[in-house]
Amino acid sequence: MDLLSQPSFDAIVPPKAFVRDLQDGQQIESAFLVRDRTRREKRNGDPFLKLQLGDVTGVVEAVMWDGVDEAMDATAPGSVVFAVGRYEVKDRYGACLTLRSVREAPHGSFDPADLHDAPPVPFETMVADLRALVDTVQDSDLRALLDRFLAPGCELWRRWSEAPAAKTYHQAYRHGLLEHCLSVAQGVSAISATFPGIDRDLAVTGALLHDIGKVEAYAMSGGAIELTDAGKLLGEIPLGYYLVRREIEELPGFSPDTAQALLHIILAHHGQLEHGSPVVPCTREATLVHFVDNLGGRLGSFDRLEKSLGDGERWSGFDRALSGSAYFGFGRAGAREAA
Repeated sequence: MDLLSQPSFDAIVPPKAFVRDLQDGQQIESAFLVRDRTRREKRNGDPFLKLQLGDVTGVVEAVMWDGVDEAMDATAPGSVVFAVGRYEVKDRYGACLTLRSVREAPHGSFDPADLHDAPPVPFETMVADLRALVDTVQDSDLRALLDRFLAPGCELWRRWSEAPAAKTYHQAYRHGLLEHCLSVAQGVSAISATFPGIDRDLAVTGALLHDIGKVEAYAMSGGAIELTDAGKLLGEIPLGYYLVRREIEELPGFSPDTAQALLHIILAHHGQLEHGSPVVPCTREATLVHFVDNLGGRLGSFDRLEKSLGDGERWSGFDRALSGSAYFGFGRAGAREAA
């Protein structure tokens, strides 16, 4: 066949099937991002493949029983694949996409915006807001420390500004850590003026750096986010503590009291021992950062869940991050209908 007479890719590839719109029994032929991949064995020893496939609206579990070796070559986490199969919702196993075939999706055959989530605010706007906030920190020790982490062009700034804020629950995408820490620091800055006795510069610096350990705890390839060996073995809080402590030790004359107060914020920001903090918040500043951080994470979960809802849906399913379902009300339904 002459190349000019071949049908265009758009003519032979069905429209994108979004995760939020999948229906029980639906036949699927669509591009998805591979979030995770596991090779397993049946009882008889034959291999099968379990995948997490996603797009901007959510994630669906998928399984492939045959052609496992070929599928392994095409399904590295972070890659985009064209998946063909049947979506079913079973009482015992829940929702699952049973794949007949999966292959690498050629460049140009999908819209990256359909697959890769991103902050709602442009990166350049977040950077400008961050620089303006850092400029308000008057304490010379804390300002020097922030410059070592967040100055334009430094390696830590590049890693911090690119990193995700989480693997799943909130801001699990490129620039997500910048978005999360900036919003927490802005909230801390605003609340500091309301309650007496809070060292605003210390609280804002702690808010900006509380999750710095995630630059070493997470690795991102394409749209797939994985815990690194260091993240699994040590955890993001100890990693962040040692990152900040090492930089403090490189700054001559840094106030020991300020160092201890800042490191306490980092160690205590999860709030409870059972949530991974080696200590609980014992200062005003650590308490403030913990609660605003927790609020930012929970509200980020609402953003994630809203994207997963179909037209007219007001309630999400049960969500572990919220310990319940999320309700989005009549305003959202009206806005979707108007659009």
